[in-house]
Amino acid sequence: MGLDRVHPADLELEMAAGALVVDTRPADQRDRDGALPGAIVIDRNVLEWRLDPSSPHRIPGADDFTRRIVVVCNEGYSSSLAAHTLQRLGLTRATDLVGGFQAWAALRRQSDTMPPGR
Repeated sequence: MGLDRVHPADLELEMAAGALVVDTRPADQRDRDGALPGAIVIDRNVLEWRLDPSSPHRIPGADDFTRRIVVVCNEGYSSSLAAHTLQRLGLTRATDLVGGFQAWAALRRQSDTMPPGR
């Protein structure tokens, strides 16, 4: 697919560098597992027309073909397909998060339980 996928440990760095992180998880998963700080929520079924730079219904900031976009789903499967579709629309730096929200949350839980200084 040609995705330069983002690892959960690197997501914060991507955000700091200006990446647009898009959470496509359904509302029930976000309610159950929590929000992804710094991400915008766009339902998967409207993703393309909300991010397509040529769409009159795009979100603010989605008119830059060169911006890094990181799509996040629950486990990193549908986000890969979504990112590939965005690339086909001309958003060549679109990618996704390896393992999705669950991998990011597991890494966060792991770091919260590590002793100080590790």
